[in-house]
Amino acid sequence: MQLIKTMKRYILLLCVLVISVSACKKTDTTFDYSAQYFKDDALLQKYFSDNKLTGITQDPSGLYYKVTTQGTGSYPTGASTVTVSYTGTLLDGTVFDSNTSFSTPLLSVIRGWTIGLQHVKSGGTIMLYIPSGLGYGNVDNGAIPANSVLIFTITLTSIN
Repeated sequence: MQLIKTMKRYILLLCVLVISVSACKKTDTTFDYSAQYFKDDALLQKYFSDNKLTGITQDPSGLYYKVTTQGTGSYPTGASTVTVSYTGTLLDGTVFDSNTSFSTPLLSVIRGWTIGLQHVKSGGTIMLYIPSGLGYGNVDNGAIPANSVLIFTITLTSIN
């Protein structure tokens, strides 16, 4: 008899847990990446126009870039480990990060870097204009608000 009472209590506790979890408010996690891309692209086009920037290329991924110094040697691949110096800003000019000697595998950074750094050789400098979908997307990341277009000035010092 005691065993049946104990089992009933466990079943009741399990039911309460299931009801509690299922009653939790669920948030809408749908996000329209395509619509955000077009918003980002419009912001970038306005930025280029307002700042009279020319010679900017668009990668098929949607990334914009301008190689300011090509460098020498080979290009990194997506699987390369690189050492760079960089400054990252928002479109309004706010600097959110900077480093003079940062080493990282290209597969472990935002997609905009992985794609963009393959357009410059060792010793070269590149400007990356990264739509939010190739950056941090619709998530805040420290000083970077959700859906932020990012601008990086990067000098590729070595490929390992």
